Amino acid sequence: MTQPSTDKAPGTQLAGWLAFLVRSHNTGALADLRRPEPPTRTEAHYRAASFAPAEEEEPYYQLTAFLFARYHAGAAVPRLGFGDMGAALRRVGHGATRGPENPGVKRLLTRITASREVPTRHLQHAVDRARSHNSSPPAWDLLPEDLVRWKQRGRPVADAWGRSFYTPSYTNRNPS
Repeated sequence: MTQPSTDKAPGTQLAGWLAFLVRSHNTGALADLRRPEPPTRTEAHYRAASFAPAEEEEPYYQLTAFLFARYHAGAAVPRLGFGDMGAALRRVGHGATRGPENPGVKRLLTRITASREVPTRHLQHAVDRARSHNSSPPAWDLLPEDLVRWKQRGRPVADAWGRSFYTPSYTNRNPS
């Protein structure tokens, strides 16, 4: 197995590889990735982990691959998404009951942002909700970095996701 190129950010490389799996109809690899903790890791799991710049970041890249594969189950065209998870949840719902106007989505965001640990199950639920509502997913290239930074002092990622959800014109002025 070759190492990923270093010309692009690791999250961008991961998103490109995942999109390639969808475009090439590699349903076997995508099915493997939909199993977050299989009894034995497969090539797809190792490939997803290989995009992480450091060994301790590998679980976050694998989690992103898992969420991507769940969102794209049965899809023929990849959706790379845009914005963070808060912005993605803002788009979930029907008609006038999207995002903050939808009590279920609002509760889901609250559970996500309240978590001190990376909220794997809640993120899975958020991606499943976006898929079921045919809403655009979060930007897959940004998600692993957000997950890496999840436990940072001051909780900047959770706060940014909350602002994206509740403030339609919010843009992150401090990307670091």
